[in-house]
Amino acid sequence: MEFPQPVTAKWIAELIEADIIGDSAREATGINELHKVKSGDIVFVDHPKYYDNCLKSAATFVIINDNTVTKPEDKVLLYCDKPFDAYLKIVQHFRPFTAASSMIDPSAVIGKDTIISPGVFIGKDVVIGEGCIIYPNTTISDYTRIGNHVIIQSGTVIGSDAFYYNTRKTEPVWYRKMQSCGAVIIEDYVEIGANCTIDRGVTDATRIGQGTKMDNLVHVGHDTEIGKNCLFAAQVGIAGATKIEDGVTLWGQVGVSKTLTIGENATVLAQSGVPSSLKGGKTYFGYPAEEAGYKRRELVWVKRIPELWKKVFQED
Repeated sequence: MEFPQPVTAKWIAELIEADIIGDSAREATGINELHKVKSGDIVFVDHPKYYDNCLKSAATFVIINDNTVTKPEDKVLLYCDKPFDAYLKIVQHFRPFTAASSMIDPSAVIGKDTIISPGVFIGKDVVIGEGCIIYPNTTISDYTRIGNHVIIQSGTVIGSDAFYYNTRKTEPVWYRKMQSCGAVIIEDYVEIGANCTIDRGVTDATRIGQGTKMDNLVHVGHDTEIGKNCLFAAQVGIAGATKIEDGVTLWGQVGVSKTLTIGENATVLAQSGVPSSLKGGKTYFGYPAEEAGYKRRELVWVKRIPELWKKVFQED
């Protein structure tokens, strides 16, 4: 999430009641979680397991609960007891939750010749381009950006909160919700079927590339980047922070794990599971998804196991 204007480390420290280790006049431009962080951003860390990753990340500011760590030269550290609570305080300051008071927020911008059907909810600061069709009972949450000539079928939810939690198993409630302050960006000529769910980014954006088509009951997790001209059949599920490059086809009920990449023009056949990255330009099948030709040969040999087993014992 980018701030409306840069703020100093001193200002942030006062907001979250933190001690500054470094240049208090240095300006922060936004806040992001580790997978999306960039120069000028604030990131938080509250577990020693992730200290090194955060301190070596592109972030300029690190909210941390250990004031004994060695500060990298290019960083400003903000020390406090509860970095996760500090993150929530920053998000709530810049993007506080406000209850909707109308079906279409007055701040929404809707382009020429776009059709908004009955029962559509459109949140604050939403922008919808020209020539779109939004079918009945669709939800388009705050800060969503939709391009031109986009079709969204009934019952779809755009911009639901990320499935993302801060875990502390030493406390009575193990999972604390990491408040989503990101967005969804849908480019031109995208088509989204009925009853799909596209989660907003935790702190950045979930992006659907130009010309991509989705069937019914597709789920796209937070911060996922989907390229241009992809094709997803019904019941595809994609976890968070995944990158799917241009021209990828995912057939029915394909499941894709988090933080991986599927290369350009890859095809994954129905009911396959993708637990790790796949190279582009190939067809995959099964779980774990492997090149389809190899997987089919493997299945042939699996079916022959009883025959081979029987043959071995008959020879004995």
